[in-house]
Amino acid sequence: MILKVENVDFAYDSASVLEGITFEARKGEILGIIGPNGSGKTTFLRAITRLLKPKRGKVFFEGEDIWRVGFKELAKKIAVVSQNPPTNSISVEEYVLLGRTPHFKRFQFLETRHDLKIAKNALELTGILKFKDRPMDEISGGERQLVLVARALAQEPKLLLLDEPTTHLDITHQVGILDLIKRLNKELGLTIIMVLHDLNLASEYCQRLVLFNNGYIHKMGSPKEVLNYRIIEEVYETMVLVKENPISSKPYIFVISEEEKQKRKNLWKRKG
Repeated sequence: MILKVENVDFAYDSASVLEGITFEARKGEILGIIGPNGSGKTTFLRAITRLLKPKRGKVFFEGEDIWRVGFKELAKKIAVVSQNPPTNSISVEEYVLLGRTPHFKRFQFLETRHDLKIAKNALELTGILKFKDRPMDEISGGERQLVLVARALAQEPKLLLLDEPTTHLDITHQVGILDLIKRLNKELGLTIIMVLHDLNLASEYCQRLVLFNNGYIHKMGSPKEVLNYRIIEEVYETMVLVKENPISSKPYIFVISEEEKQKRKNLWKRKG
């Protein structure tokens, strides 16, 4: 296990957000964090990167308590891709090079040839080397998301955390980002934990899912084990139909609108 979370509780002031969170992430897997808005997904990511200190419980990375590891050392092992790419005038290459900061030696202020090589490799892996001299505010949202991934890769992490990496992206960029993440997982052996809102994307790209609900872990397991229509209806409070994707054999969720629900109710009444 690369990451182990033991009985983590967290609260903002007196409002409890996470309670009794316990789970393990396996080395080399893609793990999806899903759940309704406000269920504690993003707070959980922040808790396992030391951005928030749990009220109770511990988080271990490779067997070591993360609160006994310095921020700089932790940043060499764990990289985070946030929801909001920057839109300032810094160049793409300069932004990606920020990922090398944890590796700077004492009194080092400029990037070395090695740092430049690592950054170039990250730009090539994400397919954005051609944008390296462009300002961040002159590229598209999908391209900025790729820059965030490249900066994270420049840290040379063992664990990559992504908080809703497909938010505000069209379907082409959503699939492009997730295909890239899957390729990085295979080629580099990166362990991936990502928060996803789209249950169908989570089903297709994640080997295991952790379903959060009201600050608790409601269910953990494979997509087939978690994306059961009864579980989805209980947690999301909406009627769905779950079928098998004929291409991937993964669960695929169909949402049933209120109008369709009413039609079905009326049909059942007539039959009854």
